[in-house]
Amino acid sequence: MSLQEFVRPEHYELVLKPDLNSFKFSGEVTIDLRIEEETNVIILNAAELAIWKAELKSNERTLKATKFCHTDKEELEIYFEDKISGNWKLFLEFEGTINDRMVGFYRSSYKKRNKTKYVAVTQFEESDARRAFPCFDHPSRKATFDISFIIDEDLVGISNGPIKSEEKLGNGKKRIIFERTPKMSTYLLFFGVGEFEFVEDPGKVTVRVAALPGKKKYTKFGLKFARKALEFCEDYFAVPFPIPKLDNIAVPDFAYGAMENWGAIIYRENLLLYYPKFSSKENKQRICEVIAHEITHQWFGNLVSPSDWKYLWLNESFATFFGNGIVAHYYPQWKIWQGFVGTATKGALSRDGLNDTFPIELPGDESGHVIINASTAPIIYSKGASILRMIENYLGKEKFRDGLRYYLKKHQYDNAASHHLWEALEHASKKPITEIMKTWIEQPGYPYLDVEIKDQKLLIRQKRFTFLPKDYNQTWHVPIIMKFFYNDGKSKVSRTLLKKETKELSATNVSTIKLNYGQTGFYRVKYPPQMLEALGTLIKTKKLSEFDRWGIQSDLYAFVRRGDYTLDLYLEYIHKYYLDEDNFLPAIDISENLIQSYRLLYHTPKIKAITETALEFYRSVLEKIQLEPQSGEKHAISLLRNNILVPAVLVGYKDAQNFVEHLFDKLKANEDINPDLREPTLSGKAWLSNGDVFDWVISRFKEAESEQERINLLFGLGYFKDPNLLNKSLNFILKDVPSRIKYIGFSLIAQNPYSKDIFWKWYQENRTELEKLHPIHYERLLVPMIMYSGIYHYDAITEFFTEYKEKMAPLKDSINLALEALEINKSFVERNK
Repeated sequence: MSLQEFVRPEHYELVLKPDLNSFKFSGEVTIDLRIEEETNVIILNAAELAIWKAELKSNERTLKATKFCHTDKEELEIYFEDKISGNWKLFLEFEGTINDRMVGFYRSSYKKRNKTKYVAVTQFEESDARRAFPCFDHPSRKATFDISFIIDEDLVGISNGPIKSEEKLGNGKKRIIFERTPKMSTYLLFFGVGEFEFVEDPGKVTVRVAALPGKKKYTKFGLKFARKALEFCEDYFAVPFPIPKLDNIAVPDFAYGAMENWGAIIYRENLLLYYPKFSSKENKQRICEVIAHEITHQWFGNLVSPSDWKYLWLNESFATFFGNGIVAHYYPQWKIWQGFVGTATKGALSRDGLNDTFPIELPGDESGHVIINASTAPIIYSKGASILRMIENYLGKEKFRDGLRYYLKKHQYDNAASHHLWEALEHASKKPITEIMKTWIEQPGYPYLDVEIKDQKLLIRQKRFTFLPKDYNQTWHVPIIMKFFYNDGKSKVSRTLLKKETKELSATNVSTIKLNYGQTGFYRVKYPPQMLEALGTLIKTKKLSEFDRWGIQSDLYAFVRRGDYTLDLYLEYIHKYYLDEDNFLPAIDISENLIQSYRLLYHTPKIKAITETALEFYRSVLEKIQLEPQSGEKHAISLLRNNILVPAVLVGYKDAQNFVEHLFDKLKANEDINPDLREPTLSGKAWLSNGDVFDWVISRFKEAESEQERINLLFGLGYFKDPNLLNKSLNFILKDVPSRIKYIGFSLIAQNPYSKDIFWKWYQENRTELEKLHPIHYERLLVPMIMYSGIYHYDAITEFFTEYKEKMAPLKDSINLALEALEINKSFVERNK
């Protein structure tokens, strides 16, 4: 059985009594139901709850349950003697555990005067509200909620609405009653209990940041930007925020980055709190992006929720898109869209270039759940946001905005599917959005355009791009922007919509053409050698934008990974046309490509050619931007240095190595260094060092008070070249690092070429303990280990994980991703070694 369509919840009255000493909670819930067909059984969701009482009430009758039973689908079936229909109140008494797994109603620990203390908070997306109270736990079952807590007098309670009343009950307890919520989905509820302290910005909507004791001083930056993001959204979406307060809550233990609970957003501490001594400019930017992402969700996801989990992209793609757009609006000098292309779009192109991929409308499992993990997130977050960027460019900013306003107003406090968005955009633009978007949302993968100029014609052919070549009978409706460069020195921008497999356009007196001009399209372009050379001249003379300079070499490297071109060709192209590059978008990408090749081919003769090109590239870039940060330098320059300093150390650039040694000496002497350089210093010094650095990092980690400092120090543990130190690092991370951030250190070591002989063995010895990690953190260890260690232990790793994935169903998609990535890496090594 499953949730009945004819049983609809309309309102919940929920009382919770959490105990932070016993880590237990009890509760009562009364659910107003509209039952549209006669039935003697009510089915709702419950998991890990003891149900003590269940009865139905109407104005005239009370029916006690004859039996209730849990099912293996996390459902609760409640049976009654009589069949009933109409309006009823379902009353339930229940009890549960405040767990330590970062799901449902869980506890998070912190230190106060050297004593371990706890807060209780919730994480319900997508199907864990059922672990806190019996409910109809599906986004389409929206209702209003009256929530109250009975808690210790000295604790603070937080939920979605502001506090309506608070009264002492005696015996050290108090009752907090919260204002009624808007009509909403269960996964967006929030319960928080603990010693929270607030900083607030009063207004029509009061914006607050809640932090644990001693951390209020780090809240001001996040509070200020939360207000900005709220103002942007209310103006752009033209729908007022419907709750009188918006809380932003920082907690130590959280499995994801943040969660958009309506009016009560929860964050991992380092993504809301700004530590001037330890937070780099990149960290600061990330805080803004996460805040903007979650506040966008207050409209996309909360006001309008997906009618089913397959439409989760309507939440996450928009939040990712505006998470960047809002920051770009307030900080245009940060060049946010360049960063978006170099991270989100690049990551999505890489993930979606596998044969084993998904449509943006994810199919879900047997129960319809969509699991957000390493396999699915790049599709529904990054690919979806990249498609939105492409469509905004196709429609124009005003038509795109008007369509979104129409969509939100039409479906507010309700649910929507993909077609509702297409209809809204068509209503605003009068363009055939449905036929375009169905090709991008409903099928997996993306195209590459194989182009050539022949007989004064531009010939375009689209095919699906995969790193492991395979024939597919797929086409997309591709909005193409091109820039034609003519033999007489003139140029022209042109647009076309490619609907079929091939298209032919006039190219009279054309010297070359840059397709995907501006890099707003979600596709790759394969140029023949003569067009690449002509584009190279435009790259070298900076006659193409940083977006286009990024796109040409990024696509070229993808075709090297695929096997169409050799790595030697890529290295020669970089040497010939990109040594003068100093823009952070193409420069960081070139660095990442060189370092990936370096890691994969480190133990082969090819490393010499890679190192020579890399050294020349890093020397050129770092001489331009300088190793030492300059007063008032551009944000993008700081990001570029932060991202290429460690790679420069790895390939042996002496100036960078000496600089890192100097900075580390200052750290050891307890001198401050620029926060942008803390993480690169620790990583670079570890690469150059011995055991004394290990001991220093461990000592500092144990004393660290901020999450950002702990994360910086974890990078130091990931870069040792001594296998014994890497093994010691792995054991320290497993035993002494908080569970929420273990994956950072594990992932770094898995990608370290010097871990090739130890990581797989260590994993096998510790697998039972590692399986206790949160699933999303466990897979972040597995994926890089399979991709990199698998090259050296191919038979053992492929055999083990081919069998293991069948036993560990939640990990299957991520293991499939990693196994295919391993095949790509292995083929790359064999072709280029």
